Amino acid sequence: MSAEHHSSLLDAVKGQPKQVWITAFAAVIAFMGIGLVDPILLSIAKGLDATPSQVTLLFSSYLGVQVVAMLVTGAASARFGAKRTVLAGLTLIVAATALCAAAGSIEQLVGLRAVWGLGNALFIATALSVIVGAATGGQSGAILLYEAALGVGLSVGPLLGAVLGSISWRGPFLGTAILMAGALVLCAVFLKSDKHEQRNPIRLLDPLRALKHTGLLRTSVASALYTAAFFAVLAWSPFVLGWSAIAVGLVFCGWGLCVAVAGVALAPRLAARLGERHAAAAAVFGYAVLMLVLAVPSKPVLVAGIVVSGLVSGLLNTLFTGTAMSISDAPRPVASAGYNFCRWLGGAVAATLVGHVAEWFGSPQAPFVASAVLCLVAGGLLSLREKKADPHTVPREAVLVGEEF
Repeated sequence: MSAEHHSSLLDAVKGQPKQVWITAFAAVIAFMGIGLVDPILLSIAKGLDATPSQVTLLFSSYLGVQVVAMLVTGAASARFGAKRTVLAGLTLIVAATALCAAAGSIEQLVGLRAVWGLGNALFIATALSVIVGAATGGQSGAILLYEAALGVGLSVGPLLGAVLGSISWRGPFLGTAILMAGALVLCAVFLKSDKHEQRNPIRLLDPLRALKHTGLLRTSVASALYTAAFFAVLAWSPFVLGWSAIAVGLVFCGWGLCVAVAGVALAPRLAARLGERHAAAAAVFGYAVLMLVLAVPSKPVLVAGIVVSGLVSGLLNTLFTGTAMSISDAPRPVASAGYNFCRWLGGAVAATLVGHVAEWFGSPQAPFVASAVLCLVAGGLLSLREKKADPHTVPREAVLVGEEF
């Protein structure tokens, strides 16, 4: 996006109706979802007498549900309407996070994170359309507000997890439940009732059929490999650091800021210079190098690598999504759903295996080396010649879809 586009942020926030602010507030909390648990992974392992491999299943269940949810959220919103879909998502999040705070075993916590993931998928898939429909100043202003919510959520999530997690690992879950309960009440009261409009339905298997397109399939597989590396950083590096919740939270706060800034401000500029696919290929090769840097057995180097990886992740989240939207002839919602199905599948598998990889190779650095190999393969897939021209403009929706965790 251009500098001119971002300079209008102050104009975008003026005079917005209540339902825009309420939905944006709920979006901030929803975007805290993954980063929230990073600072407390060690505390959870200790408190529930769980192994690192068991604790990383918190990401597996959260993402695994979203793999399936990618196929149904569009259909649910089209059938039941935006408000009811938003309220259903928020209700699931409130129930799951409150029960997480009372969980007595790692198995219970993993199961509840799956419910949380479903609620998050339903809410995030619909929140942007609610903001666009209600905002004054058109779609551009609405997207700016959504971007702001995204950035705040990604950076504040680890901080909230750190502050409340320093008291108890249950604290971040309880805090999220309270905040989301407030958002649920506000949305129920102030969001306008759904209009009974005829919408274009998305059939359950349409996203999978879209993957028959060779270019989209190749992009989706490459994204799955990168996302596996992404979650090696997110799910495994806290165990390698071995630091307190506050320290880990500060590291990932910096990481979250970098993800948001790079995805919103830098990715469109890099695409304008190199083209979406070429920019994504260059960035994923850079991520492979960063993974090797993270494998250096030095905590200062690891911290620096984590924060810098946020910049590259922000680029890749947006560039991959933009490429998926541009390369396929399928409608963008369908292509995006098929792409995200593969993408989250890569993350879910990685979160499940990352701890085992460290055990199999007898080294806490092994997951980072494996991630570097995956990124090299992803870069190779993106480097293959494609018949369709490489666009130099990232679709605006890609900036948002690309960052949705």
